Amino acid sequence: MNAESFRETVETAKQTQLKRLGSSKLLLALTEADLSKSAVLRAAAYSEHAACETFRVWAADETNGRASAAFEKTARQEDEHLQRVLDAAEEDIDLPDGAGPMHAYLRGRDDTIERIAAGMVGRGLVSIRTHTQVIGFFVNEADRANADLFRELKAETVETLSTGLELLDELCEDDGDWERARMVAEYVVQVAYDDYADGLAELGVDPKPLC
Repeated sequence: MNAESFRETVETAKQTQLKRLGSSKLLLALTEADLSKSAVLRAAAYSEHAACETFRVWAADETNGRASAAFEKTARQEDEHLQRVLDAAEEDIDLPDGAGPMHAYLRGRDDTIERIAAGMVGRGLVSIRTHTQVIGFFVNEADRANADLFRELKAETVETLSTGLELLDELCEDDGDWERARMVAEYVVQVAYDDYADGLAELGVDPKPLC
């Protein structure tokens, strides 16, 4: 297996979950049905803050030099994303101390390959879809500045995902390594989807698309 086939395998295995995570219902779940500018920016800030903390912890204790450097760069990038989102908000946002289900799982990984596959690839596939929905929200609000902001954040998230795939190509030595990577990447998507579905269920909304 290589990076390209790895990504295809994960996206194929989790195509239903990724498709639903990429639907307009995502923002309903993230904002608890408060589709206001402030609520969307608050949800985005929470996400960037959680990611920054996850990669900061990884960078500090990772033994593989190249992976540690990639985690540190991603932590800085996520912190910059957070500051830009906070600057865009028209009110102060109190950032939570804890992490949601996805980042709680990520922070429990201590293996280099699993961290890369779960945090840079699996999470990346989810984050790209989140950014797409936020961009669409601000386009519909005729808020060009914030739509452009999230286009830039999405582009940088795509770059992080690509870096993760390159690292897997370098570090995975056999089918066993690729299999471990696949399992955790797919599990991250599943955890994100389950959290999304639970959020919609609390609102009385079915996560399945209307036929």
